Amino acid sequence: MLAENQVNRVLVVTAHPDDADFGAAGTVALMVDRGVEVTYLLVTDGDAGGNERAQDNAGMAELRRSEQIAAAKAVGVTDVRFLGYSDGTVVPSLELRRDIARVIRQVRPDLVITHHPDRNYQFVAPSHPDHRAVGGATLDAVYPDARNPYAFPELLRDEGLTEWTVREVWLNGGSAPNHWVDITDALDRKVAALLSHVSQVSHREGFEAFVRERFLQNGATAGLPTGRAAEPFQIVPTSF
Repeated sequence: MLAENQVNRVLVVTAHPDDADFGAAGTVALMVDRGVEVTYLLVTDGDAGGNERAQDNAGMAELRRSEQIAAAKAVGVTDVRFLGYSDGTVVPSLELRRDIARVIRQVRPDLVITHHPDRNYQFVAPSHPDHRAVGGATLDAVYPDARNPYAFPELLRDEGLTEWTVREVWLNGGSAPNHWVDITDALDRKVAALLSHVSQVSHREGFEAFVRERFLQNGATAGLPTGRAAEPFQIVPTSF
């Protein structure tokens, strides 16, 4: 596992607006506090989401992009990028791998955080098909695509993007985490980020209490003292 002082740039790759905030906003807030440069890359604009469909998909996409930018700001992230894929139809295609590899070569992160590509049979919510597709495509973009100078040669030829090796990937939403981050000191900022997604959570009574309880339970699972909150990840070394 990388030491904290080895992590200077982080890329968080998710399927939808709010995914980064459910999965890793507390961890991201603590990284930003340490001076780490964090970029969010969203594959879709979340145009198929939302509880109240008072507007069409284009209007929902615009709203959700603005909500994600506000949520990112709550944890100190200002670099938020969208690929514009259609919500609900993402597959781990060569095109998606190329688009993620492009951003990896642009950002040149030490660490990538993304979805677990496998279905979680213990807790199905993180296993949305878009999540699994994005997690798989991101791992493929990390290895072998972004590091291979012969993969997607147009990235070098047309855009001048040289190869880059990501040293570590953290997966969230899986059933077998092997690393927990104590986010107690950032829990309020995580909650603020999630509450920024008004179109997704405003109808959920007791949502804030639910979030706090869920991540306090994670803290207990991680063996932290009572009253501590945690975010779980599975670490995948990729620097070989």
